[in-house]
Amino acid sequence: MKNYSQQELATQPIGYWSGEAYRRVVGSLRAELAVEGLTQPHWWTLNHVAGSPGKWDRAALTQRLTPFDDLDTDFAAVFDDLTARGWMTQDAATLTLTDAGQAGLVRARERNAKAHARMHEGISTDEYVAALNVLRRMIDNLGGSSDLP
Repeated sequence: MKNYSQQELATQPIGYWSGEAYRRVVGSLRAELAVEGLTQPHWWTLNHVAGSPGKWDRAALTQRLTPFDDLDTDFAAVFDDLTARGWMTQDAATLTLTDAGQAGLVRARERNAKAHARMHEGISTDEYVAALNVLRRMIDNLGGSSDLP
């Protein structure tokens, strides 16, 4: 990575750099998930259902995930796909992962962990936290929520 002076970097547009970081980070994660035949909304669904067993019905989970979605996702289709794969069931209204769904989630987590490790190479925890806090401050300054998702 080429080094630049503080003066040169201070004039750079944050919109460009945050957008490029987003495209690279999310693109890397989406590519890893695609190996498992998953999209990011599949990933979110699996994590939420596994993380809070017995909590989520379709409407509540759709409401929870929609703010993170930039793909205009049909969450009903995602839920139907995971059910058709045998990765998730629906008892009454509650969504539950099956053993196959748990296994798929483990595989996807391993792939995402590799992508995260690649992203974090050469970046200390302090640097990472500082970068997040700068972005959180900018989001807050512009009227967005700087709370953790």
